[in-house]
Amino acid sequence: MHSTLIVARMLPQSGDDVAQLFADFDGTDLPHRMGTVRRQLFSYRGLYFHLQDFATPTGGEAIEEAKTDPAFVRISDDLKPFIEAYDPSTWRSPKDAMASRFYHWSQS
Repeated sequence: MHSTLIVARMLPQSGDDVAQLFADFDGTDLPHRMGTVRRQLFSYRGLYFHLQDFATPTGGEAIEEAKTDPAFVRISDDLKPFIEAYDPSTWRSPKDAMASRFYHWSQS
C-alpha cells in the first residue's frame, strides 16, 4: 500500500462542506480508477491534511494522471472556496502539496 499526505490551508468552519464534497466525489468511479482504498481528512488550526491510501505504490502518480479528469477538475474547483495552497507561491500541481514521509513503522 502507498499513502500520500496533502497539506493545505482550510477555513476552520468548512469541514462539513469539504467532507460532503469528498463524499460525493468518492461516490464516483474515479477513486476506484486511481486505486484509492481509503481517504481521511483532518484539520488542525487552519491546516488541512488529506491522507489518501492506494492499493499500489504509485499513488502520487495516480493523482498526477487524474488531475485532468473532469471529476477531478470539478472537485478541485468546488474546493477552492474552502481550501488554498499552503504556499501559493510554489504550488503548481497536487504534488507540490504532498508531505514527505521521513519515518514509517508497521506491525507486520
